[in-house]
Amino acid sequence: MTAGMVAPAWMHGQITVEQYEAWSEEQCAGIEIVDGMVVVGPGASKRHNRLARVLANALDVAIGPDWNADTDFDVRLQDVPLTNRRPGVIVYRGDTIDITPTRPEHVLLVAEVVSPGSETTDRIVKADQYAKAGIGFYWRIGQVVTGVPLVYTYVLDPATKTYRDGDVHTGVVKAVAPFAVEIDLSRV
Repeated sequence: MTAGMVAPAWMHGQITVEQYEAWSEEQCAGIEIVDGMVVVGPGASKRHNRLARVLANALDVAIGPDWNADTDFDVRLQDVPLTNRRPGVIVYRGDTIDITPTRPEHVLLVAEVVSPGSETTDRIVKADQYAKAGIGFYWRIGQVVTGVPLVYTYVLDPATKTYRDGDVHTGVVKAVAPFAVEIDLSRV
């Protein structure tokens, strides 16, 4: 910011559920709320968006009618202080499509596509938050220099509310849990 610029008031204090729900979809796009504070993430590249869309589309086909896979909407991890995350891909119960906000108990799997500037948040912070919220599966998609993504999968240990390491896939995801799916991300 230059000396003459002043950050908007909402950047200086905690946001409540009521305040957030009064905002328009345009105001909520591209941000997350963590412990009541607005967090603006790095802008997503075209490759990031394509990876998320290809993954969501393939998951949507593989999971059957009881589940939906989608991108770019909030998952409400807690109300006080407000914490909303916006995972790259969300697999959620089909019967909750019209329920807002989406809560962790609606969600089976979240996936984050790592961008420059989000590595630590996606690898450590979000994984911890999703696990503590009880989301059963977490996938982290790393974009590497070779262009072939690495997909790290994690499975929730409900007793400790932490993720155990699952399989690591290079380019092609061949997962059996939480459902059988094969997804070729090497051509993205």
